[in-house]
Amino acid sequence: MNPPPLHGVTVVALEQAVAAPYATRQLADLGARVIKVERPGGDFARDYDHAVKGMSAYFVWVNRGKESVVLDLREEADRSLLDALLAAADVFVQNLRPGACERLGLGARTLRERHPALITCEITGYGSTGPYRDKKAYDLLVQCETGLVSVTGDPAAPARAGISIADIAGGMYAYSGILTALYERERTGRGTALAVSLLDALGEWMGHPLYTQVHGGAPVARSGARHPSISPYGPYRCGDGARVFLSVQNDREWVALCERVLRRPDLVRDPRFAENPLRHAHDEELTAVLEGCFGAHTADGLSALLDGVGIANARLRTVGEFAAHPQLAARDRWREFGSPVGPLRGLLPPVEVYGREAPMRPVPALGEHTEAIRAEFS
Repeated sequence: MNPPPLHGVTVVALEQAVAAPYATRQLADLGARVIKVERPGGDFARDYDHAVKGMSAYFVWVNRGKESVVLDLREEADRSLLDALLAAADVFVQNLRPGACERLGLGARTLRERHPALITCEITGYGSTGPYRDKKAYDLLVQCETGLVSVTGDPAAPARAGISIADIAGGMYAYSGILTALYERERTGRGTALAVSLLDALGEWMGHPLYTQVHGGAPVARSGARHPSISPYGPYRCGDGARVFLSVQNDREWVALCERVLRRPDLVRDPRFAENPLRHAHDEELTAVLEGCFGAHTADGLSALLDGVGIANARLRTVGEFAAHPQLAARDRWREFGSPVGPLRGLLPPVEVYGREAPMRPVPALGEHTEAIRAEFS
């Protein structure tokens, strides 16, 4: 088998929590050597929960495939070891509080003067300048500050997104930025300094409600499990009491739904429903029409009918049902990897590289590689 794409790339990560570890785990999945530098006591995400056989589900998720070294940067020997690691590194990633690395002599400018080929990446909550520079920024708080919580939930109450979406957004932009910098370095021989804030990353993902508000003047309303601007798009009750989610994206699909599923061709040009803005404005009336017709079907029967006419649809699954999803099983997406608590199962990374499978390497115990790294770099 060919080596993975980032084989030979060394990443040193002074990281904690989710955003930076998520970025570096993507690099590890592509074959990079990721050396995770932890403070004495370890990354505090190790103790977020104990859901995975006593280990934190957060930590397992974002730290597979790394080497853990514990360093106390106040100690001269440990600081010297970090300097040796950085001298051999291709990439340095850190998500300490703004200014912390500069106080340690590890700021981007200082490091790149010493190591011109080094790529540095700083991940912050709100950026390294401005009035929010020193404000603590955890995932839910950034969701609040970007307006995401205001458009999530139902009309009665806002809600947090169910995953660490601000951290994921920041991690993915750091990951893609690092890949871009590695590509540029192949041409120029020089590294670069990258900076990503969670506010900017999630703000980019807020594009639809942001442009709607800024240029339309009307805020996007919370719509629960329904789409805020497309109709029909959401859950609809069937005769067996279960719900099917469906989505009509254009007038061609609307005609197919009316004529071949609802058996109501008269609805195609009904003045309430003739185009999407009208359908959305009359969503409650349209829902009553749809559920009146869907009452003659079971959820499974309706899903099969919708598939037959090319109408996108889905069933609401629990996370446990997703884990048992037949599509994942059919495509052989599960793999086993090691951890301090024994073998664990996880999904292969989303990007498939033809002819090469991502190395599903273990989750490290705290300081598991400290002595080996001291011996290698001292």
